[in-house]
Amino acid sequence: MKAFRTTTKFKGLFLISALFLISVSFLLFSSTTQDNPPFREWEEVESGCTSIMVGKLASTDGSVITCHTCDGNYRTWVKIEPSAEHFEGAMAKVYTGLMHTETSWDLRDITEKGEIPQVKETFAFLNTAYPCMNEHQLAIGETTIGGRRELRNPEGMFMIEELERIALQRCTNARDAIRLIGKLVKEYGYGDWGECITIADTKEVWHLEIFGEGLLKKGAIWAAVRIPDDHIGISANIPRIAELDLDDPDHYMASDNVLSYAEKKGWWDTKSGESFKFWKAYSGRKPFSSREYFVFNTLAPSFNLDFEAEELPFSVKPDKKVSVRDVIKMYRETYAGTDWDMTQNLMTKARRGKEMVKNPIASPWMSYDMWNLLNTLKPGVVERYRTIAIAGCSYSHITQCRDWLPDPVGGICWFAFDNPGQSVRIPIFAGVTELPPSFEVCAQHRFRSDSAAWAFRRANKLATFKWGQAKEHIEKAIQEFEEKAFTDLPDIEKKVLELYNGGKTEEDILKAKQYLTKYTNDFARAAINKYWELGDKFWAFLARGY
Repeated sequence: MKAFRTTTKFKGLFLISALFLISVSFLLFSSTTQDNPPFREWEEVESGCTSIMVGKLASTDGSVITCHTCDGNYRTWVKIEPSAEHFEGAMAKVYTGLMHTETSWDLRDITEKGEIPQVKETFAFLNTAYPCMNEHQLAIGETTIGGRRELRNPEGMFMIEELERIALQRCTNARDAIRLIGKLVKEYGYGDWGECITIADTKEVWHLEIFGEGLLKKGAIWAAVRIPDDHIGISANIPRIAELDLDDPDHYMASDNVLSYAEKKGWWDTKSGESFKFWKAYSGRKPFSSREYFVFNTLAPSFNLDFEAEELPFSVKPDKKVSVRDVIKMYRETYAGTDWDMTQNLMTKARRGKEMVKNPIASPWMSYDMWNLLNTLKPGVVERYRTIAIAGCSYSHITQCRDWLPDPVGGICWFAFDNPGQSVRIPIFAGVTELPPSFEVCAQHRFRSDSAAWAFRRANKLATFKWGQAKEHIEKAIQEFEEKAFTDLPDIEKKVLELYNGGKTEEDILKAKQYLTKYTNDFARAAINKYWELGDKFWAFLARGY
């Protein structure tokens, strides 16, 4: 019997086919791996989040803005939780395990941590993994900042997402939210890692950083600094708060142990004459890396900031006022065209002709395996940097609060599933009372065609496989939907003001909310359908070998 012999050509085709299948499988079913490989030594290896803040006088229209990218493997289902009234003596349950449920009704692996007294009325809010906006235009962004390991106390009742939820259910402004959070963690304990939450209302935005108080300690250590109204700020997974002027409560707040605990632990020596810096005492890490530097340097280049400096300013005044569309654009950033462009060396000969062009598989969201393969073939060809937009993003939002409009239409959460560099943003108004049912199905557990998040994830991951060819289709969709949203916005505001009629009756307010709910749901369904279509198109590209 003649031995089977494989030709060199067949072997090559087999390897290419195997790499294709492996790459497609990886891109479709991995949301966080691409953010795990080592970056430059100055870059922290974290899958964490990015929150940009814009003060009232720093924005083009007087909006106050806070943001969040939920980077990592967190639940993607989203729901509007309605307002509610509670009987006297009722208790509110506090949970852990909410971050990885598959649907809004999934109770698996959820643990009750304790109870706190309920209030008479709780407000409606947008229930994302890290709850982000309520019906009164109170908005919250989040980033994990780590801190010293010995500060964590897993026995503390509150995780950061539950503190956000309680604050949105009970508060209408940022200062009250900070005070409530401080009171809750002091009484019941904080059980999470170091976290930053960026809290905005229609007047101002605050940057709050919080840590536990160590094992067997029920309280917490925290500080909050108000971003000056004509400034922008950013939190990107590193503690950033420096000096605290606690004699100025209009701009600074902190736990009563913020100085004494650092002194007791030897993290700050009052006798040395060195001024207290919150980030240095409770972290010790350099308080910025690429994202903070890039945002400040892009929006305020006149500062001539030095990347090699020990620290950057806590906040900066932008060279020109910033619009919400500027911020949306910032969340699509991959450093293209800069020295940090990870695709700059991926040039190959064009299919037809001799000129050198960027290879169509070149993408700022290449998988670790592709990055490793390229650098094995030619060391250093791809330098890894932590971009703002990453493939391992569960969802993101840019939320603006506007005091010249009624709350239902004044607050807008510009929401996107999956990679913020590839997905359309859906305007969810503060007055919206429900979302499409597909929003309540997570995309992290298994492929589900009844999940809105999967419409975006499938299209985005397939596009990434051959980004050079798919990019124009994604960018066209983003542009079309963004133009529609901002073109429609003045008419929406006018219509709501007519329906709202000054909010004279509950019926007026209800009509306004119904109108906003219909608009958001129609917009969302159109975006979802578009991305299912794009996913089909990209499958066809790959099947035909384009």
